[in-house]
Order: sequence, then C-alpha cells, then structure tokens
Amino acid sequence: MSGQQEILKVAMPKGRIYKQASKLFREAGLPIPVDFDDSRKLIIEVPDAKMEFIMAKPVDVPTYVEYGVADIGIVGKDVLMEENKDVYELLDLGIAKCRMSVIGMPDWKPVINPRVATKYPNVASQYFRELGQQVEVIKLNGSIELAPLIGLADRIVDMVETGQTLKENGLVEMESIFGITSRLIANRVSYRMKNEPIQKLCDLLQQTLAARV
Repeated sequence: MSGQQEILKVAMPKGRIYKQASKLFREAGLPIPVDFDDSRKLIIEVPDAKMEFIMAKPVDVPTYVEYGVADIGIVGKDVLMEENKDVYELLDLGIAKCRMSVIGMPDWKPVINPRVATKYPNVASQYFRELGQQVEVIKLNGSIELAPLIGLADRIVDMVETGQTLKENGLVEMESIFGITSRLIANRVSYRMKNEPIQKLCDLLQQTLAARV
C-alpha cells in the first residue's frame, strides 16, 4: 500500500467539537499542531499523523463520510439521528456533551394542532409520533429559541448544554429526549480498505478515554 493510500481523511466539524476532538487526539499521542485549532483552512494536512482533516459544518460530516470523500468523521449523535446516513458508528468519544430536549414557556398549556419548531425535524417528528401526539413540525435554521417568544411555535426541540440561553430568554426545559456526545464514524468501504489505520486510531482513542475515566 502506498503512503498516499494510508492517509486517513477525517471529516471534522468546525467549532467546539473540533477543539475537544483535537485535544483528545493529542492526548492519544497524535501530533496535531495546536495552531490548527484557529486555522481558517478547509483542508489541513497532518503528514506526521498520516491524516488529512476536512473542516466541515457539523451537519455535513456524515454526508462526506457516507460518500467516501472522508474515510472517517467526528459528529454529534444529534446529527447522526437526524441525518440517518449509511455509515458505521465506531466509538462514543464522550466529548461535547449535551442533550436533546423539548423546551417551552413556563406557562405552556397543551393546545389543539400544536406547532413545534426545530433544526431537527426528523428527530422531533419521531419523538412525538412515538408518544402518539400529532404536531406540526416547523424547520428553522437560526435561533430556535425565538419561535415560542414570537408565537411561531408552542414548543421547540433543540440541544441544551448548560441551559443558560434558555434561562436568559425565559424558557424552560420540559422533557429530555436523549443525551448527546460526539461519535467516531467510518465510511463502509474505507472501514474494509483501511481497516488497519482506522482500527489503530480506535484503539488509541479508547485507551485515552479509559485513562480519562
């Protein structure tokens, strides 16, 4: 196998997940330069680690991995659940912890034909369907917290980390749907063709996570 083929292409979300993931990679002994954390480059080559990072929007990571332009990727469980892509989920990295929740105003009362706003329409629809509740799901991309404040929706489904944003906007967390952490995922073909480097990375990360505990 040539050196070029051994390079692992890693789809990495920009922002807080990247900072936590790169820290985990460094703890695992991978030579990821610290100055990359603030780089604006979209493709970052790390020849010493035999890796190439493709910096992506979190929601696009599973797509890059499914189509094989990236061998592996790091993505939140929220995106995996919403996008439902055909990828292998290899490892729970335990980073970027938060939860998916139903949120509303403190004085919320059930209404006929309720509307729920969210960035996660598939997750929200499935949740309320399983409860046997009929709701109209409205997809938003921006500040979901606005929806109940301006009367667009009765409740919202969104990620909650500290709850500070909800508090500042007079909203309350009503129900937690599921916990979220970032996962290591792999393209199905890459997992076969580059099994050795992918498995080696998995083992390194697992040992590092065990040492953290």
